Parts: sequence; C-alpha cells; structure tokens
Amino acid sequence: MSKKNVEQGDEQFATVENALGKTEQFIENNKKILGYVIFGIVALVLIVMGYNKYIAKPNELKAFNSMFRAEQYFEVDSFAVALNGDGVNPGFLDIIDDYGRTKSGNLARYYAGICYLQLAKNDSKISAKEYYQNAIDNLEDFSSDDKLIMPMAIGAIGDAYDELGKSDKAAKQYEKAAEFSENDFTSPMFLMKAGMIYAATGNHEQALKMFEKIKTDFYTSSEGREIKKYIAREKTLLGK
Repeated sequence: MSKKNVEQGDEQFATVENALGKTEQFIENNKKILGYVIFGIVALVLIVMGYNKYIAKPNELKAFNSMFRAEQYFEVDSFAVALNGDGVNPGFLDIIDDYGRTKSGNLARYYAGICYLQLAKNDSKISAKEYYQNAIDNLEDFSSDDKLIMPMAIGAIGDAYDELGKSDKAAKQYEKAAEFSENDFTSPMFLMKAGMIYAATGNHEQALKMFEKIKTDFYTSSEGREIKKYIAREKTLLGK
C-alpha cells in the first residue's frame, strides 16, 4: 500500500473518530433532554395502544350493535324512528353523537342523510327545507371508498340541492357521483340526472355532453338503451 493511501486512510479514520466523538459529546450534554424525548415516544406509543384496545375497539363493537334496530326501521321505511330512535333503541343521530368516530358512526351519517331526504318529501315546505339541508350536512360528513355507496351519497346530495332549487350545485354533484367510480349502475344514472338538469335549465350543450357520454361509455345500461331520443332532442334544440 502506498504512503499516500495510508495517509488518506488515516485522515478518513480521524474524521470518523472526530464525528463519533462529537456525537458522544452531544449525547452526554443532552442526555436529559434525549431521555425525555425517548420517554415521550414510548408514552405516546402506549397511549395509542391503550386507546385502540380499551376505547376504540369497544366503541366500534358498541356502535355496530347499536345500529341493528335503526337499520331495521330504515329497511321498512320508518325513517323518523330510524333517525331518532324508538325510546329504547338509539337512532342514527344518537349513534353519530355517541360513536361518531367509529366506522358505524360514519355509516350512520349516510343513513341519517337518506332519512332526512325521505322525511322531507312528506313534510311541509318549511320543514322540508331544513330536512334537505340536514341531509346535505350529514352526507357531506360521510366518507367511504365503497364504489357504490359513495356515489349514491354524492348523488343524494345532488337530489337535496335539486329540491332546494339549486340546480347548478345539483348538476355538479351528479357529475361528481358519475365520475367517482365509473360503472354501469351509478354512472349512467347520475349522468342522466345531470343531463336532465342541464336540459331543464337551458344548458343544452352540457345536456348533450352528458347524454352522449352515456351512449359512448354505458350503452348497455338501461339509460343507454333509451338515450338516443334524448340526444336527438338536444341536437334539435341546438340546431345540429
């Protein structure tokens, strides 16, 4: 080995040794602070583990069990009872209040939104307006990766906006619902709703765009089988 290489090796060793010395000195000077940091990390890990074991998981189970009766009322169209409870069993609003951070609490928001939509259809105009807004609030708080439930929730917000006379917002929600997860069930349904809104408000170019997308991408759906007449109508109105 050449003298030059030996000298370079000695220099590198000295540099590493110096760096290690500085690290040891830093630890020595700050060992109390480092001890607090390590203790804090360990404590945080234990808190998270304890929360999951003694609070989160038991709450998930309680919320899941609490949903049973409310879902039964929902299935038989007893929307007011499903929403508010029957005096013995909690309704969706109670579940949201008590277990809002759980998966069941999240799902309860979807159910609550649909309940408000249904109740609004059979109530006075004043109450209906409040119900529609409550539906929007609950459905906007709901989140899911489910490719069918989430588009239905987004589309239901569109229904509420439509009933409130907010056509532009309704159409945008329908488009959003159609695009969330493209499939032959929800996508053509909401594209059709968006198209009908655009047509009714005089935006025939956008209506035609919605209908032609159904024809192109979802021609085998029930909407696709009847879409030609809607396309022909919009083209006539546009002079095409």
